[in-house]
Amino acid sequence: MLKLSVLIQNASFKKIILWMLEIRERLKHTQQNNSYQQYLMNVIPRLENNSIETSLSAINDLEHLAKIQPQYHWVIMDMLTHFVRNKSPILSPEELMINSSTNIQEVIQAAITVIGRRDITKDPENEQIDLSYANLIGVNLSGANLAQTNLYQANLSNANLAGVNLEGAILCAANLTGANLNLANLSGAILSAANLSGANLSGANLHRANLYLASLQNAILNDTMLDGANLRETKFSF
Repeated sequence: MLKLSVLIQNASFKKIILWMLEIRERLKHTQQNNSYQQYLMNVIPRLENNSIETSLSAINDLEHLAKIQPQYHWVIMDMLTHFVRNKSPILSPEELMINSSTNIQEVIQAAITVIGRRDITKDPENEQIDLSYANLIGVNLSGANLAQTNLYQANLSNANLAGVNLEGAILCAANLTGANLNLANLSGAILSAANLSGANLSGANLHRANLYLASLQNAILNDTMLDGANLRETKFSF
């Protein structure tokens, strides 16, 4: 019987292969320089490398390519969101203990920073950044543009989201406990069943946000804009 570590490595390898095939299929529809397409295929193993330095270098190269070759902008952003979701899944307490020795927070932070500061004018219509179920505890996304982003059941507890643009974002059942949302734009965001306990929402814009069944227990609500928000069954106190 194969050891657990070998099985995990094989499963990870299979994911990489499937991911590369998916990216290659998408690139078939991009009639551009083949050298850039080959570069994108080569960068995936670098992203998945166990060396933090190699992964950080790959992320920097991808951001640069997205800027100079805008036809690859969305493919690259999709690659980075896929990477974040794969590297930061929501784990059970037991799984968290097993994976605690693998510290990739720096790499996740680098990837999520690139996503948050991308040129959104290059995003295609009817497409959406998908960070659902991502484990983003304590990340720094201050000032990031994550409008319309899918953050369904994402864990953003204790994250720095000051001034972040989350207009129209999907945050259903997201964990935002203790998050800093000072001056954040959550206009029209879907926060149903989200946990915002202890979050700092000072000056945040929640105009027409959906807070049905959300928890705002012990949240800081100084100058928070709640006009037009759906506050049905929202919990404000213990």
